[in-house]
Amino acid sequence: MKLLQDLRRLFYPETCPNCRQQLLQNEKIICTFCRHDLPLTNFKSFTKNKVTAVFYGRIPIEKAFALLFLRKKGITKNLIHQLKYHGVEEIGIFFGDWLGEILSENQEFSSIDFIIPVPIHAKKKKRRGYNQLTKFGLCLQQHLKIPFVEGVLVRRSASATQTLKSRFERFNDLHTKFAIVNLALFKNKHVLIIDDVITTGATLEACALELLKTPGIKISILTMAYTE
Repeated sequence: MKLLQDLRRLFYPETCPNCRQQLLQNEKIICTFCRHDLPLTNFKSFTKNKVTAVFYGRIPIEKAFALLFLRKKGITKNLIHQLKYHGVEEIGIFFGDWLGEILSENQEFSSIDFIIPVPIHAKKKKRRGYNQLTKFGLCLQQHLKIPFVEGVLVRRSASATQTLKSRFERFNDLHTKFAIVNLALFKNKHVLIIDDVITTGATLEACALELLKTPGIKISILTMAYTE
């Protein structure tokens, strides 16, 4: 098996999606130099941090966390862009494994019953070929031993890409409609909504408002990155 892996690396070398340098044998998905350059949030609290502050007075959140800061220019933005628009789904695996290890150790999300992704519209998923959160969520499921559920929360309207909107427009973009296919599934459950990036929180708020129609539900949020 190792011989086959070595041969594959020889003829099809794996490269870092950020710096494009060839990965060394002990490196996975992202090179060591780029990993060390990632701007970690290092939030000490899961109940009071910059992510939870986004939702103060808007929706009730049990806990929230983001792994990295996202800036206008930098490695985080580049990696998320590669994940969303260039099919490098391995980046979702990288972040899922990293966050999964952190959360399995500190047990902050041990009361979670389901992990659900922010859905993308069926037309966009068909065009892109994937939801950038699927492999991320599956990795979290593996580490946390919590079911990852797709297709229960769905997006009913396709919106223009968020990158073309101003921050104010994104903040007020609550017209995007979401729907729960199985309302009974989340009754009296604690649900973890996952997304790639949080900026204004408008999309996550819209998802949460739909989920909050379920009796007794509790909501927490986890993202790969938080926009400074």
